[in-house]
Amino acid sequence: MKSLTSLFLSQSYQDTWDDYNRSLSSENFPVWDYIILTASDENQAEGYHKQIEERKDFLPSKTHFAIIPDEGGKRVGSGGATLSVLKYIYEREQKVSGQGHFNHLRVLVIHSGGDSKRVPTYSALGKLFSPVPHKLPDGRSSTLFDEFLISMSSVASRIREGMVLLSGDVLLLFNPLQIDFSGKGAAAISFKEDVETGRNHGVFLNGEEGNVRKFLHKQSVETLTAMGAVNENNCVDIDTGAIIFAPEVLDALHTLIDTPEKYHQYVNDTVRLSLYGDFLYPLATDSTLEAFYQEKPEGDFCPELQEARKILWETLHPYRLKLLRLAPAKFIHFGTTREILALMSDGVENYQALSWGKQVNSSISSNCAGYNSVLSHRASIGENCYLEVSFVHDEAKIGNNVLLSYIDIHDETIPDDIVLHGLKQKNGKFVCRIYGVQDNPKEDKLFGKELSQIQKSLSLSESDLWDSDNYTLWTANLYPEADSIRQAVQAALNVYYLAHETGDLEEWKKSNRKSLCSGFHDADSEAIIAWNRRMQELVKMDEIAAKIYSRQPAKDTSSLQELTKIQQSWLEKKLSCADFSETMRLQYYIGTALQGKEGNAYIADCFHTISNTILHAAMEGLQYNDTCKISKDKHVVKLPLRVNWGGGWSDTPPICCELGGTVLNAAICLNGELPVEVTLEKIPEKKIVFDSRDMDVHGEFDTIELLQKTGDPYDPFALQKACLLACGIIPAQGGNLAEILTRMGGGFEMHSEVTNVPKGSGLGTSSILSAACVKAIFEFMGIEHTEADLYAHVLAMEQIMSTGGGWQDQVGGVVNGIKYITSKPGLNQELKVEHIQISESTKKELDERFCLIYTGQRRLARNLLRDVVGRYVGNEPGSLFALNEIQRVAALMRFELERGNVDAFSELLEYHWSLSKKVDIGSTNTLIEQIFASIDHLIDARMVCGAGGGGFLQVILKKGVSKQDVHKRLKEVFQDNPVDVWDCQLI
Repeated sequence: MKSLTSLFLSQSYQDTWDDYNRSLSSENFPVWDYIILTASDENQAEGYHKQIEERKDFLPSKTHFAIIPDEGGKRVGSGGATLSVLKYIYEREQKVSGQGHFNHLRVLVIHSGGDSKRVPTYSALGKLFSPVPHKLPDGRSSTLFDEFLISMSSVASRIREGMVLLSGDVLLLFNPLQIDFSGKGAAAISFKEDVETGRNHGVFLNGEEGNVRKFLHKQSVETLTAMGAVNENNCVDIDTGAIIFAPEVLDALHTLIDTPEKYHQYVNDTVRLSLYGDFLYPLATDSTLEAFYQEKPEGDFCPELQEARKILWETLHPYRLKLLRLAPAKFIHFGTTREILALMSDGVENYQALSWGKQVNSSISSNCAGYNSVLSHRASIGENCYLEVSFVHDEAKIGNNVLLSYIDIHDETIPDDIVLHGLKQKNGKFVCRIYGVQDNPKEDKLFGKELSQIQKSLSLSESDLWDSDNYTLWTANLYPEADSIRQAVQAALNVYYLAHETGDLEEWKKSNRKSLCSGFHDADSEAIIAWNRRMQELVKMDEIAAKIYSRQPAKDTSSLQELTKIQQSWLEKKLSCADFSETMRLQYYIGTALQGKEGNAYIADCFHTISNTILHAAMEGLQYNDTCKISKDKHVVKLPLRVNWGGGWSDTPPICCELGGTVLNAAICLNGELPVEVTLEKIPEKKIVFDSRDMDVHGEFDTIELLQKTGDPYDPFALQKACLLACGIIPAQGGNLAEILTRMGGGFEMHSEVTNVPKGSGLGTSSILSAACVKAIFEFMGIEHTEADLYAHVLAMEQIMSTGGGWQDQVGGVVNGIKYITSKPGLNQELKVEHIQISESTKKELDERFCLIYTGQRRLARNLLRDVVGRYVGNEPGSLFALNEIQRVAALMRFELERGNVDAFSELLEYHWSLSKKVDIGSTNTLIEQIFASIDHLIDARMVCGAGGGGFLQVILKKGVSKQDVHKRLKEVFQDNPVDVWDCQLI
């Protein structure tokens, strides 16, 4: 039964949401002519106006919205407020149409003029705009007002004319199609609730012809049963506070106030008429005038009230109050702090069918309830807590059963069972109100202790606490004003400790203090709304940080139109204390969220962070060698190329910086030659000459400044300059080139060349050329070094050039053989290189089965590194999995080669190819796939060389298949195209 009710209400809500959207867009859809809110005073009305203005894009344009405050801030009762609404409509219609009337008008009135004493957190903006744990289908955080607006959008079409009046602290969940109002007299909307619930509320007793016979207010179960109010399902017709008045009743009520004198006779703080006690009671069939006089008033009994009731009886008793009994339906009363906390924490589970949830537009990773709030993942928080438009920072400690509202908590410790509510005042100061979750501000208790007892224990006079003889928590001047919300929090906590006799009494005494009442009346409603807007903006930013922390993909980040000043300030503060990993990801994630030109700028910042951080680490490690001298007249270094087998991309910053790297590769020669060559030759002139034959560039330098200028990707001598800096031949800053060369014994020429290797080969030529330069310099200068020294200096050199590339290429080509290379996480990568020993038979089988194929096309210029690193930084699951898995595969490849299992090695290479495509979808293309497909029956495994997309491919042939067989097949398919097998040997 419960599930059927939930399904019914869920579908009903969807229907009303559809009608609400029609009310915004359709010209012909029936809408309310008036929606009027009542307010307790001008200050609250101002807050309501601002809330309405905030929603102007979500309100039906044909509806006139108005806010009617009690005159002079004096409480005139819900009945008096209703008469003020009638006066406003009548006079406005008179101005618009020339005649005051209520005919053919649909009017929705929400009585929302209470002080919200039992839930003081909602006093300033009114309980009507209190949060509802519901994210609306359009993404907004809902409030009672929003829910009223949506649910009542369908009601306008169910009545031809008349006024619907609602109580601003009761949310009604029902299907509007069940409303059937004849348009005569009045009607009360009632829901079925169990009798146990009914005994704490008003109950209608149904009479003849469906009219209300009696009002039974907070009666015992026995009385309700004896009166016949309980049906066979043990349910009663509960008073929801929703009333409909037909125009004839509105006309009759207006006759009471059709002159200024008569209006003030009924609308004042002495009579304080009640909508429910004074307007509805005469409509019940069993009511009597004598009993009417005895009905409990909103104010006090007085002769003026008795006279008003006499006239009201004569005016209204001729009409009847129909009982509209709706079921299934639910009502939620937002009555006390304790009820709010219970609803938001656990009670919300009862409304899951309506898409209600514990966390609404909040960035909270715990089970804590939240509404437009942030809970930092390092903060400590207890059970059964609710954050409302609040930010709990990293070092905060929150107790159990705590409600935080419009507050920032930094490193404070918040005790159990309290409410902490921030409120900016019109004078620019802040007040933080603190009280117990169980406290009723209408009573004289704070944290469960009598205020008189606290007063006595602290030796306070009554004037220290109260300005009047109303000795309740609501009027107690407890809360110091402060210049900032953080200071206000400290002052509020001092109030808590004072109540427990451990606070700073002198500090409290010298402060200017506010009560719950005065703090509410002096509240700056615009600042409250701005705080809510601020938190909405900060939630979006913290959600980004939370996604980074939990490693959720950047592509799933909610989009941002632009960064507001608040969000920019948040980001600047976050970046100021973020480490390398967090900095680059914040920039990348925000760039992804922003998209467009501004987003691209942040993503560019991410890659600048990566390159600059790694470059800075490399430059810090450079040491100028002021003792080296040229030891040879001429020296030549020739190096092989490399083929990558396992772990490629794991050697690339920032991947290796965070995860470490694992790579398996091997040195090769092409056509029996070592194609990478660097020659150093001593010259008498005090200059350095660079010459690159394959690039056809030549440069001569006789001053040091140009040699120290690095980082320009278009500099034809960037590699050579980086080599001199990395090896310490010239200092990073300062120095005189002529003096340095004199000390070294002369100048020198550096000739570099890569012969007979196509550009974009994927065989590591550029990095291996760097390695050749370093090796040549060391040997030319007679600098003692180890193999590890070579790797370290080439790595520094690569970083100086800001290529963003990894370290596997140079290691693969520095020496012969198969190498297993690993590094641990860190900005300064320290490489461990192990030379893999395999049996002669295994090497022979590899030589026979390993085949290199040229695609005939150069790898297309594209943002390859940025794409791959971007997916890693953006925490894309497929990329993260592949980048971790390829390291495992590299280790397994080593294992299989060492035990001589080439077939198992082939299987792993084939698997690696599938992983490589996850890391970089551009590693393959139509031509590559066509090449592989054409020889699929001849091979056991396939892989690109380097990043792929062109250059060379590598395959492991099936046993018994020759390289000539592959050559023949490729020529059958590609004929005169350069696609072909190349002569290659593992060395």
